[in-house]
Amino acid sequence: MKNLVKGPELIHIHPADNVVVAVAPIEAGTRTDFNGEKLEVREDIPPGHKIAMTDLHAGERVIKYGHVIGQISERVRRGEWIHSHNLTTLLSDDGNYIYQPSGIHSALPNDDVSPSPHAAAPTSPHSNVPTFMGYRRPDGRVGTRNEIWVINTVGCVNRSAQRIARMSNDRFAGDIDGVHAFAHPFGCSQLGDDLRYTQRILAGLIRHPNAGGVVVIGLGCENNQMDDLLALAGDVDRGRIRFFNSQEVLDEVEEGVEAVEELVQIIKHDRRSKCPVTDLMIGLKCGGSDGFSGISANPVLGRVADRLTAYGGTALLTEVPEMFGAEQQLMNRAVDSETFDRVVSMINDFKEYFISHGQPVYENPSPGNKEGGLTTLEEKSLGATQKGGLAPVARVLEYGESAPVGVGGLALLYAPGNDGVSVTAEVAAGATIVLFTTGRGTPLGFPVPTLKISSNSEIAEKKPHWIDFNCGTVLDGASTMDESANELFDLILRVASGERRAKNELNDYREIAIWKEGVTL
Repeated sequence: MKNLVKGPELIHIHPADNVVVAVAPIEAGTRTDFNGEKLEVREDIPPGHKIAMTDLHAGERVIKYGHVIGQISERVRRGEWIHSHNLTTLLSDDGNYIYQPSGIHSALPNDDVSPSPHAAAPTSPHSNVPTFMGYRRPDGRVGTRNEIWVINTVGCVNRSAQRIARMSNDRFAGDIDGVHAFAHPFGCSQLGDDLRYTQRILAGLIRHPNAGGVVVIGLGCENNQMDDLLALAGDVDRGRIRFFNSQEVLDEVEEGVEAVEELVQIIKHDRRSKCPVTDLMIGLKCGGSDGFSGISANPVLGRVADRLTAYGGTALLTEVPEMFGAEQQLMNRAVDSETFDRVVSMINDFKEYFISHGQPVYENPSPGNKEGGLTTLEEKSLGATQKGGLAPVARVLEYGESAPVGVGGLALLYAPGNDGVSVTAEVAAGATIVLFTTGRGTPLGFPVPTLKISSNSEIAEKKPHWIDFNCGTVLDGASTMDESANELFDLILRVASGERRAKNELNDYREIAIWKEGVTL
């Protein structure tokens, strides 16, 4: 991404690319000087879409980001539109992966034209480490908020949990950062791994550092029994947890509000303290991507992730299906062969998940992605994985697993691409802020501050009540990627310190989604 070259309406991302990307709509017949050459655009081109820089014949490969993103299915002339009608994936279900930590690419269905640099992020200095004002918890984790979370074991008590949160917010406003409940439909009629997925996510929320106190409300007869869930939550401060089954009390809402009141009297005395960014854990996510996501917003996030992990902080990258086509580059960044093997297992296990359900592995991108200019999964994945920057892959986390305290680095998290499921998994793993890039926009928010970062200025201007930060300035020429990354990093520290609230917090958009993977009784 260092070689970003712009014409009046076009972007050439990498010197090896044989396509350019339209910044704005371009009419057929438009002529432009591009890199000293005359280019006539032969078709109407939507923004974010690709234009051939040379004549291409059927079977020839299209190169973007310096990597192959598919092959041409019919002859294309210089200046013509390249999209789903003439570009097809080269990916297949087969993948032989070889660990090459030097960064030299091994043979894959989408062979690189030129190797990408996968240098480790620079070692952080011993002094002048940025700080934020956070809530340090007894287990060493640091929260960015001091809230009470109402966690329900089963969907049957969703409305009770929500009433408890609503009444408590009215009663205790100003004493703490808020009381929030997170509805879900699970916890009963589940077996085996399906039930364990639910339990692991809920346990991760119970021990989350943004929750200064937790009220766990059950029904009593569900598969997800209270004692099992609390045991899975592990060594949490039981003085900051209240729990009960609704079948065992007279008025479950009154019981819940009283439990919240007890916790408010404890956590209202918590105070922020100066913490190094080493203690910060961020989740990285993209949703509603367009043809600019991999050109502006995602590489800016990559620079933020590199800076954070260089200081010893933690960044979480998930959406495993959106690593397909870019997985070898991530594998080569594994810190050792054991981590490499875990990345390979993660990729192959997810492919098997698709195959076991009789679904094609590479049925991606989505209709919205395609409308925004993305054609193949290779193209989408190469853009999506830039959120993880160039930092070494330090570890691989299972779905519902918490990231180790105080270890830091870039971690890959096993979860699907679905926005709700994947971000919930990042929060359960310990992310205290989520950075969510989008080209087409979404109001979605999660239990922690969820900063929406636009890939283009149009959506930022159209949806200012959704978007927290605009990376479209990179496309507009108003800022460089490094300038945007520095500005975003400063915003993250202000949000982490409670000086700013994310738009999802202002709108009270806070949701969870749990991966359903099994039969229902």
